[in-house]
Amino acid sequence: MVTEPMPNDLAELYARPGFLLRRAHQISAAIFEDECRSVGLTPAQFGVLSVLRASPGLDQSSLARALGFDKVTVLRVLRGLETRGLIERSPAPASRRNLSISLSGVGLALLKQAQEPAELAYDRLMGPLNSAQQEQLVELLQALTSGLEGDARAAFVPPGQKTGQPA
Repeated sequence: MVTEPMPNDLAELYARPGFLLRRAHQISAAIFEDECRSVGLTPAQFGVLSVLRASPGLDQSSLARALGFDKVTVLRVLRGLETRGLIERSPAPASRRNLSISLSGVGLALLKQAQEPAELAYDRLMGPLNSAQQEQLVELLQALTSGLEGDARAAFVPPGQKTGQPA
């Protein structure tokens, strides 16, 4: 006979960092998509456009590392952005086999338009915390991610940094 789980039986699961991080990510993505519905951007698309604005001409692999994405994910996001005319790909100057990716004029305009809703999403996400808690949360997440970077499935290397340097 199987008994129904008691709520207390789940307290340990619900207090696990992995469970809480996954749930926080779900909420974060939902808030971002809600606030940015008018510009039609997902968090991943916003990230790609932001990196390309800061570092135009990156190749696909460097772009993936700049966001901690795997190559399949960045390819999928790039295809969607290219279909919408938000990015342009051209042969890289250093190697004709690689493609250089840049924002189009339309992509830059949309990214500028997305700044206010993205900021509203950030404020909404952090709203339940006071300013000291917000700062502490970011510091703790940075410590966690940098301390466990070696366990990540996809490398994170900000543009301009060589692989293996601390982020």
